[in-house]
Amino acid sequence: MSSIIRNIVPLGSLLMSVLALALAVWISPWWLILLLLTVPLLALSLYDYFQKDWTITRNYPGAARIRWLAYDLRPFLRAYIVEGDLEGKPYPYEARNLVHARARGQTDTHPFGTERDVEGAEYQWVNHSIAPAEHPDKSPRITVGNDQCAKPYSASVLNISAMSFGALSANAVEALNLGAKQGGFYHDTGEGGFSPYHQSHGGDIVWELGSGYFGARDDEGNFDPELFAEQASHDQVKMTEIKLSQGAKPGHGGMLPAAKVTEEIAKTRKVPAHQDCLSPRGHKAFSTPAQMMEFAAKMRDLSGGKPVGIKLCIGQPHEAFAVVKAMQKTGIYPDFVVVDGAEGGTGAAPLELSDHVGMPLIDGLVLMRNALVGAGVKGKVRLAASGKVYSGYGLAQNLAIGADWCNAARAFMFSIGCIQAQRCHLGTCPTGVTTQDKSRQRGLVPEVQGPRAARFHAKTLEALADIVAAAGLEHPSELQPHHIVHRTAVREARTIEKIYPFLPANILNDDPGSTDYADWWEAADADSFKPRIDLNAKRTSLHHKAELKEA
Repeated sequence: MSSIIRNIVPLGSLLMSVLALALAVWISPWWLILLLLTVPLLALSLYDYFQKDWTITRNYPGAARIRWLAYDLRPFLRAYIVEGDLEGKPYPYEARNLVHARARGQTDTHPFGTERDVEGAEYQWVNHSIAPAEHPDKSPRITVGNDQCAKPYSASVLNISAMSFGALSANAVEALNLGAKQGGFYHDTGEGGFSPYHQSHGGDIVWELGSGYFGARDDEGNFDPELFAEQASHDQVKMTEIKLSQGAKPGHGGMLPAAKVTEEIAKTRKVPAHQDCLSPRGHKAFSTPAQMMEFAAKMRDLSGGKPVGIKLCIGQPHEAFAVVKAMQKTGIYPDFVVVDGAEGGTGAAPLELSDHVGMPLIDGLVLMRNALVGAGVKGKVRLAASGKVYSGYGLAQNLAIGADWCNAARAFMFSIGCIQAQRCHLGTCPTGVTTQDKSRQRGLVPEVQGPRAARFHAKTLEALADIVAAAGLEHPSELQPHHIVHRTAVREARTIEKIYPFLPANILNDDPGSTDYADWWEAADADSFKPRIDLNAKRTSLHHKAELKEA
């Protein structure tokens, strides 16, 4: 009986085929039409029964394919039917819907009160003022560029984060650049090079240079100063950026497979077409923090004095402090540092790296803020935050912690049509955002979607202005850690400054031993990314002293 049940599909299709033949002979030839269904089903079931690759289809021929269908439909059924408004990952429906509504010019107001559990752990809010500001800045900007920079740039507090041409389609890059032009914010190229599509609408560009030096490399993959200077001098390029790591896969590098390295992409990246395109794990142009500062200064000079910055996901704390010590030692100060959170996205990354490698944005932002402020260099180096930013509140939180501006990637993808189908790594994006398939790209019309990116940006800054005004402030740069409150337990809520350490200026120079970062600061070396002391021995010694003191 069990065997019959497991083979119900081939047996049933066989019986229906015989019945169809009989009815065609006895009643009408029209019954042969039924064979168009039963014969293919029988053939498929026989194939499943005799194949050796898949155990479940071998034991349940035909029927087991229903399971495969359910697997294929599962993400869509969850997203559209099963999950609640606040449950979806990486972005819940509420977030996606907010971006889509703002991008399309639809109402973004919410009726009947919040749906969040205000008494639950992790609830957050902004401390408002009884005397709100009347005229908050609705399009706030930050000047980027210290006294070593000849051409400072006025940046919006919300910009498009790094996404490469190749990871994104040509139409998506065009749409984003059109949005940047219309909205007055910048568009980071990602490490895939400064493509013609970044230049198509004249939007401000931050040219990111990763370990592959794409667009500015020689045939051996080394940095080419002449190629860099040629493109960095372009009027659209307002700043340049050294990518050390990204949140979704820090320390991993990357590979664009040969099938995706089209003639067009190869020309932009200065690599051979139809061959695997490697982004190494680390840089060849420098190997120490001090050398990195010298490389940054070289990039700034080659660009004609435009601001230069560093982008990284924070990992081992002593390395962040080593970067700051390198600034002090060399006297070279990059104009900005972008902290990328581990919750950031990418087209493809090993699951373990996405889930468990790298510091989340808030933690990394606090640490980098403390490194810059504690070493007394924050006045020379701006700080930016990148990682899952999509709302006015997200901007407010990051700016209160110490960021000068924020970058967003996936939120801007939503604004130009992304539906979080999570097909980025397969080349089958249904909206044409992350595919090189021309037939799929045609669904994304830059002239339609570009203005939507600009509209999302403007509406989000309006929401930020409302928050800033409610706090009694005029500009988001006035936000401080005490303005943001986190509930840590049902009966306890604390401002961010009570949850994380916030160092006073110059404390790492004057009295590092009084801080939580004493060991990390001592371990930091301007001439090496490796710790200059044995941290394990140091910690063991401190633990032993603490035990003796208690005894």
